[in-house]
Amino acid sequence: MPFTAALKDCYFFTIEFGLCKQEGQLRAYGAGLLSSIGELKHALSDKASVKMFDPRTTCHQECLITTFQDVYFVSESFEEAKEKMREFAKTIQRPFSVYYNPYTQSVDLLKDTRSIENVVQDLRSDLTTVCDALGKMNKYLGI
Repeated sequence: MPFTAALKDCYFFTIEFGLCKQEGQLRAYGAGLLSSIGELKHALSDKASVKMFDPRTTCHQECLITTFQDVYFVSESFEEAKEKMREFAKTIQRPFSVYYNPYTQSVDLLKDTRSIENVVQDLRSDLTTVCDALGKMNKYLGI
């Protein structure tokens, strides 16, 4: 299966139809569930199958677009689902990495030494700012 198809299916079963646990109860976070009371009732009923979210198996589940889903995937928390997706994405065989740039709110490709140097320079600048702030706080507090 092409990795883009796997990501598409994982997106579908998380961002659109994802479930997670909160205080031991099933909760919906997927937009498709939250926007359809019928689908939400179905997902939380005995008619639907609920499996633990694992991107390696979730990506092989058929996405139904004209009927309610046969299967929904649940995580212990939204954070757990995010972490599992990050780990899954690391398995992509590709000649580059990606980096979320919080300043531009975009994903940058790290495909050559220049792009990596730019990220390192930004990190150095951020660390300098944090160290400066800590120094000022310590001086102010007399530490």
